Amino acid sequence: MPGKKITDQQYRLYMQARKSGHTQRVSSAKAGISESSGRKLEGSGILPSQKVKKIWKTRKDPFEDVWEDKLVPMLKEIPHLSAITLLEHLQEEECDKYPDSLLRTLQRRLRKWRALYGQEQEIIFRQKHMPGLQGLSDFTTLKGITVTIKGEPFPHLLYHFRLAFSKWSWMRVIQGGESFVALSQGLQDALWRLGGSPEEHRTDSLSAAFKNLSRAAHEDMTRSYEELCHHYGMKPSRNNLGKGHENGSIESSHGHLKRRIEQSFLLRGSYDFDSILSYQAFIESVVKRHNRRHKDQIDVERQFLKALPDFRTTDFKKITAHVTISSTILIDKVTYSVPSRLIGQKLCIHLYNERLSCYLGSDHVLDLPRKMKAENIKNRCINYRHLIASLSRKPQAFRYSVLRDDLLPTETYTKIWRLIDEICSAKLACKLMVGILKIAAENNCEQKLGEDVLACLEDGKVPGLGELQAKYALKNKEFLIPILHVPQHAVHSYDQLIPSFKKEMTYA
Repeated sequence: MPGKKITDQQYRLYMQARKSGHTQRVSSAKAGISESSGRKLEGSGILPSQKVKKIWKTRKDPFEDVWEDKLVPMLKEIPHLSAITLLEHLQEEECDKYPDSLLRTLQRRLRKWRALYGQEQEIIFRQKHMPGLQGLSDFTTLKGITVTIKGEPFPHLLYHFRLAFSKWSWMRVIQGGESFVALSQGLQDALWRLGGSPEEHRTDSLSAAFKNLSRAAHEDMTRSYEELCHHYGMKPSRNNLGKGHENGSIESSHGHLKRRIEQSFLLRGSYDFDSILSYQAFIESVVKRHNRRHKDQIDVERQFLKALPDFRTTDFKKITAHVTISSTILIDKVTYSVPSRLIGQKLCIHLYNERLSCYLGSDHVLDLPRKMKAENIKNRCINYRHLIASLSRKPQAFRYSVLRDDLLPTETYTKIWRLIDEICSAKLACKLMVGILKIAAENNCEQKLGEDVLACLEDGKVPGLGELQAKYALKNKEFLIPILHVPQHAVHSYDQLIPSFKKEMTYA
């Protein structure tokens, strides 16, 4: 066969056929070789394995003049120089003598030199994984895939926990970047879903989370990580910075799970989700199918896991925030609105990965959805319901308010404001827009009201506030105030409340 070496057995078959009187053509066919190859074998008279291998050079080495004098000293001084760098260095001195076609020759020469005289390379020592010994955490991204929530791009990470022995995995959708809060929430979710904790927990150095931290903050985060692990009876460990292979039991599995996720997206036919919760449910379904394939190993490892504590530990960051006179707070470079009754108060904020829980002393006040800060834009999360009561008393403040665009809850209301501002006078436009927002807030009819008002304006009509108030407030009053039917009880039933009544009647 072309491209295959002739074996000693084929040679013997060929020679036996020749001794039997067959022609070279027939003998070659019996041995499975070409006729020309048969003639060469017959002429050589030795087995193919006995042939002397060619070790001599067939042409002059193009780098003979510079290898020992120039290139080797450079490699000894800077061992990590690449072949293309060395070739370009030679071309700067003698361009015509060293064309680009010599790159492959230099690469082979360089690889051989490093194998003979280069530095010692790092050795990977493969580990034996024991059940219940080690769990690992890491963050990863879906490259080449843009997930959207209601049509809007959703930048995020995936937190991944994995048991080294059984390959049991858990993933959680993380908004924003790597952080201790994200690690704490993801790890605790995984452990409670698993039903136990391993002997050791390993993560990478969380380089993104520790970046630009002061020494004190760095030590505080390290202490928080150790306390988290101790709460679950795990020994905390981190691989060395830049040594991703030390976390290889989870780094390598990223690819397996992400390929599963990509394939599931193809079957689903869409990257869009109604909410983050539905996206999380999708990720969980993919991971669940992965875990089913390792059920036997998981059942074995569960017997070696430690029992969980009675409760979860802290998976949030505490921040103190002062409520400004604009009824806003500033958290992690993002401005949030709060009810105006809290103006002047200091709130204790429990900063979770996806929400803010606000406390006044020990009393829980409200929860706010967390918004991740973005570069080069105003980072605000404003709920018009918090501010509309005060704004309705001075509606002319709406036009030039720094929060004006953030007060409009949807694109529908943004279009309504543009049309009202074009059709009506400045004073009437502000009064009408604020009035519409107030009706939407008081009657919980934001979507329906917005659609009706926009349709009316697009038809060239300006709706009146009285008309809108009557239309939407009446529906809610009818719904919120049900008609009650209370049956009248008999008056003599009160006699049962007087234990001595019957006795007194007897003695009378």
